[in-house]
Amino acid sequence: MKKIVLLLIIFIIPISSFASYILIPMDAEAQENHLKAYGITYWVLTKKKKVNWLLNYRGGAFLLPDTEEFRQECKIRGVSYEVLSDSKTEAILQEIESPSKNQAAVVLEKAPKIAVYTPPGNLPWDDAVTLALTYAEIPYDKVYDEEVLDDKLVLYDWLHLHHEDFTGQYGKFYGAYRSTPWYIKEKKEAEARAAKLGFDKVSDSKLAVAKKIRDYVIGGGFMFAMCSATDSFDIALAAENTDICEPMFDGDPSEPGYQNKLDYSKTFAFTDFTLEKDPTVYELSSIDMTNKRKIPREEDYFSLKTFSAKWDPVPTMLNQNHTSLVKGFMGQTTAFDPNEIKSTVITMGENKKNGEARYIHGNKGKGFFTFYGGHDPEDYAHRVGDPHTELSLHPNSPGYRLILNNLLFPAAEPKKHKT
Repeated sequence: MKKIVLLLIIFIIPISSFASYILIPMDAEAQENHLKAYGITYWVLTKKKKVNWLLNYRGGAFLLPDTEEFRQECKIRGVSYEVLSDSKTEAILQEIESPSKNQAAVVLEKAPKIAVYTPPGNLPWDDAVTLALTYAEIPYDKVYDEEVLDDKLVLYDWLHLHHEDFTGQYGKFYGAYRSTPWYIKEKKEAEARAAKLGFDKVSDSKLAVAKKIRDYVIGGGFMFAMCSATDSFDIALAAENTDICEPMFDGDPSEPGYQNKLDYSKTFAFTDFTLEKDPTVYELSSIDMTNKRKIPREEDYFSLKTFSAKWDPVPTMLNQNHTSLVKGFMGQTTAFDPNEIKSTVITMGENKKNGEARYIHGNKGKGFFTFYGGHDPEDYAHRVGDPHTELSLHPNSPGYRLILNNLLFPAAEPKKHKT
């Protein structure tokens, strides 16, 4: 009996001593729940443990320290994982670092502090990012105009902009919805908030907020925006010194010739765009491709570009996925006209057939921004009043993975933050 126990100890100890890492695969075949895998990675970072993000290896896999607590959490959340020996882990890392491989291991060091710019009372399913964060079990704080103007953004590493209209034109919903109770209510609330903050007009308060967000990014923050928050943010900055709002939005006429008074040097991503002057048209400017699109829904996909993992780690991180082809989806701002994107901005996802950029990234000062066109990656044409997406039905969504890639970006080693 003693000999049997001794033999068991001899065989068990080497196996357990070498099983010291957990690999969370992110390829299509091996991962049961891609979205919750990001939540596990974030949770491990909150435990003050470092994580290796293996770029271009098995769909952008995560390498964690092996503990019983981490294994159990993966099981509880339904995240697929593999236990690796020291020798296997070392072999994988050596393979990744080979000059012949377009792969890299990036160290994630801390859990980013997250803020979502969203109106009070909005529910998680009102926005794709809050929906993703909630489903992945990643904590975040809500901020709005009051917090931004009170310089609270310095408390956060990552800021998402809810599908806001920073131009003060209420999303250009006037033509179709001006008589509906929700539009009237939201307009009154916005005017009351602006007055409380000391502004005569909503457009003035939103401009002040946009400038605070601009300063946050320039100072080193990371901003992620979707849908109308992308182009309306840049439009507001370009129109800082001119009134582009018609009387139904701000109570007085727009400034004559305002198109020629735009200052494109103040924008983050876009340049030489033309504003939509008709207040009844559901469109802000020529940046958006929604009304220019000529592509059937069944053919609406965009492709993710491939970057050098070792030399261009930032766009490589942001493009990690288990597929290079992502389903398209609509929004108030669906996609961006590539002719109106600044040359300093990187296009990471595009629909070449339709001539549009879907997913772009750049830096401003010491900080970074990503703009992602469309409203909800799993709701092709979301409309006012439509039911929300149930992400438990889309746990492997490539479109939602792009959102969560951006979330983990600030966790990477500072020396890797270069474009």
